[in-house]
Amino acid sequence: MLGAVDPTTTPHWAALSRHARELDAVHLRELFARDPGRAERLTRAVGDLVVDLSKQKVTDEVLAALVGLAGDTGVADRLAALFAGERINVTENRPVLHVALRAPAGTRILVDGHDVVADVHATLERCFDFARRVRAGEWTGATGRPVRTVVNIGIGGSDLGPVMAYEALAAYRHPRLRCRFVSNVDGTDLVRALEGLDPAETLFIVSSKTFTTVETMTNARSARAWLVGALGPDAVASHMVAVSTNREAVEAFGIDPDNMFGFWEWVGGRYSMDSAIGLSTMIAVGPENFRRLLEGFRTVDEHVRDTPPADNVAFLTGLVAVWNRSLLGLPTRVILPYSRALHRFPAYLQQLDMESNGKRVRLDGSPVTYPTGPVVWGEPGTNGQHSFHQLLHQGTTVVPADFIVFAEPDHGPDDLPDADEHHDLLVANALAQAEALAFGRTADEVAAAGVAPELVPHRTFPGDRPSTLIMAPRLTPGVLGQLVALYEHQVFVQGAVWGIDSFDQWGVELGKALATVIGPELAAGAPIGAHDSSTRAAVERYRRWRGRAAPDTAAT
Repeated sequence: MLGAVDPTTTPHWAALSRHARELDAVHLRELFARDPGRAERLTRAVGDLVVDLSKQKVTDEVLAALVGLAGDTGVADRLAALFAGERINVTENRPVLHVALRAPAGTRILVDGHDVVADVHATLERCFDFARRVRAGEWTGATGRPVRTVVNIGIGGSDLGPVMAYEALAAYRHPRLRCRFVSNVDGTDLVRALEGLDPAETLFIVSSKTFTTVETMTNARSARAWLVGALGPDAVASHMVAVSTNREAVEAFGIDPDNMFGFWEWVGGRYSMDSAIGLSTMIAVGPENFRRLLEGFRTVDEHVRDTPPADNVAFLTGLVAVWNRSLLGLPTRVILPYSRALHRFPAYLQQLDMESNGKRVRLDGSPVTYPTGPVVWGEPGTNGQHSFHQLLHQGTTVVPADFIVFAEPDHGPDDLPDADEHHDLLVANALAQAEALAFGRTADEVAAAGVAPELVPHRTFPGDRPSTLIMAPRLTPGVLGQLVALYEHQVFVQGAVWGIDSFDQWGVELGKALATVIGPELAAGAPIGAHDSSTRAAVERYRRWRGRAAPDTAAT
């Protein structure tokens, strides 16, 4: 079985454990001081992305051992199996083929003897045709008026990718069209999304692979009721479309199956933003910009597939993430995009990483004996500097950071006369934060600056806190695709080293199953099942507060 090797049993893991102990006493200051060429040697490029690993707590020997560990654990073989369409999602017996979503036309990837790339391009062309009609005002609603607002209803990968891309590519949006996104089953989410909208100019995209996701379908039914209440039942045909694999359920819901855009079981939700799930993105930025997004993904896919591990940016960044989590024992990772447009990128990566690699058993079902997926979080700079950066610099927990920086702003002088001043300040802050985290400020340096002795401990920064700097010329559709694909492949590399299945998500199922049990119990007079005492008390309290308790218990 691919991934069957326990990484802790390999010679390279032993070497890495030794390096970790040795480097514990070596500060990043020292690593830079004794190696003037460190920054140049530890910087790599892929597409438009320049990735600087020199502020990570690694040496040439560490990187060589990490590459060796990748060899020991069969990462390259598992990657080849992914690109070949083999069923590497072992618990669901499925291929993992998000790379097929951006493969060029004419590429052949076979699943059970069927060329899936041809299917991908046929679906993309249908999506592009629909997007063009909406953008041109040719797709009209029940009253003959064009669409002005697209409301995407989904959750998880059917929401996080589209909303992230919509925000990230704000500079490329159609001037007439706006998108809103509904994911939470909390009715407030839908109420706010519909606020101020004209039903006659609103198009709903219901995005659910199975078309049974409880949160999505609850919101979709309420949206349909809102629409029908204003325009009548015939309006559904021209105001609601679906992205799903379940034609029967789409038709039963009342959406014309001719207005359904499909995707496939071999696409995980968190890897699906470049499929028909991205229909709202296609409408917002247009088919040509979406093609550029796909080209960006493809640039990294080809780099990862064809580049030896020692120069492979996704391999190296993924291996460094393994080093930080499993060898250095660092439990979290912060994503710091110095770009307001990427304000939803940390949330997107939370799902990508934590749903993929938050696993406690290996591919063969045996328990892991080493830390796997870190807690991923973040916030755009410079907001985070006035929030949690205090902990990053002087807290007791070391948090590896990814800084993402663009040379050009998303806007120009017509939008903001002093745009250069703003952007220079933004970039200066990003570079300063990375420098401060790495090198800190010693007590002697603080005292030499004239700080009162009693304040010196408070003004001292330990430094020695690792970070990666990712830079690109500008946040374009292509660069966004490169950035997302880089993190996708990082996640893959980590999971392959750890020997876990990065492509299932059974951890989301138990709570969902219990919710279907508890939901009916919230009704007045319903029997309450065999729950723990805390859950039972909470159900009873909820019913009491909603006026659903039996008369003899209503006052208790």
